[in-house]
Amino acid sequence: MRVHLVDGTYELYRAHYAPRPGHLDAAGRDAKATVGIVESLLALLNDSAEAITHIAVAFDNPIRSFRNDLFPGYKSDEGVPPELHAQFDAAEDAVRAVGVTVWPMREYEADDALASAARRFRDQADQVRILTPDKDLGQCLIGDRVVQVDRRNRRVIDETEFRGKWGFGPASMPDFLALAGDSADGFPGLPGFGAKSAAMLIGVYEHLEQIPADPSQWKVRPRGSAQLAARLVERRDEALLYRRLATLVDTVELGCSLDDLRYRGVPHTRFERWCDDLRIERLKHMSRRLQR
Repeated sequence: MRVHLVDGTYELYRAHYAPRPGHLDAAGRDAKATVGIVESLLALLNDSAEAITHIAVAFDNPIRSFRNDLFPGYKSDEGVPPELHAQFDAAEDAVRAVGVTVWPMREYEADDALASAARRFRDQADQVRILTPDKDLGQCLIGDRVVQVDRRNRRVIDETEFRGKWGFGPASMPDFLALAGDSADGFPGLPGFGAKSAAMLIGVYEHLEQIPADPSQWKVRPRGSAQLAARLVERRDEALLYRRLATLVDTVELGCSLDDLRYRGVPHTRFERWCDDLRIERLKHMSRRLQR
C-alpha cells in the first residue's frame, strides 16, 4: 500500500503556466489553474501504475508562514499573479470535489504538511510517495520507503539517487541551502558560496557545526577556502537562520488518520455539480471510472 502526498501549490502553479488554453468560469473569472489541477489529479487517480489507495493534497494558502516572521525576505504572496491568487480557495474546493483530502496550511507551509505526513505514515505503508520535484522535500527521503515523484519528468527519486545527484544525504539538504541559498524561497545563503563549494563541504561534514573553523583542517579544498571559512565564522548566525528556514517542520498536526486518506472515489453528485458550475464537460468523462 502506498501513500501519495501531492504538493498542491506546485501543481496549481504548473497548471497556471501550462501551455494549454485558458478557461473561464460561469462568472467570467479565470479558472485555468483550478481546472488544470483537477485534470492532473484525475489523471493521477486513473494511473494504474501509481495504484492510488491513500492520497492527500497540501496547499500554501496564503503563501506566508512563520518563516516570514523570521526573515522578511522569505517568499510571500507578493508577486503572485492576481488571477492565480484568486483561485487558491477555489482550487482547494475543487480537490475536495474530486474526493481527495486537503490540507490548507496557514502558519506552516505545504512542504511542512508533506514532511509531517511522510514522517507519520512511513511506517504504516509500504511506501510514501511525495509528488513534487521541489528539492526541499529531498530532506524527507529514506531509502526507497519515502521517495519523491517528479511526474513531469517521469522520475522517481529515492535516497540513493538523491545522494548520487547532490553528493550528500537527505538530512543535510538544509545545511547545503544555508550556504548556497535558495532563490525560490527568498534567502541568499552566504556570500562566496555556490552550489559546488557548498556541496563539497556538506558532502564531507554533513552539518554546519562539523565544518572546522580553520580551513587548513578541511578535507576538501573548494576554491577560495580561506575566504569561505572566514565568511562562515563571521556570519555563522546568519547561516543558522537560513538553515532553520530550509528545515521542514515534520511535526505539524494534520488532524487525520491514515484511513482518512483512503481514496473512496469521486463523489458523483458533488463533482458533476462542480463541473456544471465551471461549464466543463470533459472532466466528467475522466471521472467516470472513479465515481462512487
